[in-house]
Amino acid sequence: QVQLVESGGGLVQAGGSLRLSCAGSGRTFSSYVMGWFRQAPGKERDFVAHISWSSTSISYADSVKGRFTISRDNAKNTVYLQMNSLKPEDTAVYYCAAGPRAYTDYRKYNYWGQGTQVTVSS
Repeated sequence: QVQLVESGGGLVQAGGSLRLSCAGSGRTFSSYVMGWFRQAPGKERDFVAHISWSSTSISYADSVKGRFTISRDNAKNTVYLQMNSLKPEDTAVYYCAAGPRAYTDYRKYNYWGQGTQVTVSS
């Protein structure tokens, strides 16, 4: 069992930066692939990035590649999402999730945080 709590969301102007954190509980946190997803109002939950347990395998959605960076610190049971050059279209609720493999399909992740709102103004 893994419990996840996101933080770091907020309101930022276009071109600005935010860093999201996702703190996990449970001794098995480091064995999971960790993913970030986002969901805008009226839209599906979209893949943003995922990172393997060892941080050796990382993948990003094309829409965020070059602007977002995912990382994790297993000693702190925490995964991060550094978001730079933010755009209004990045506005969404951001969720972290834990899963057994590096899927981009949100339905294959087992554990979810409650989400944190990111709003980018133009």
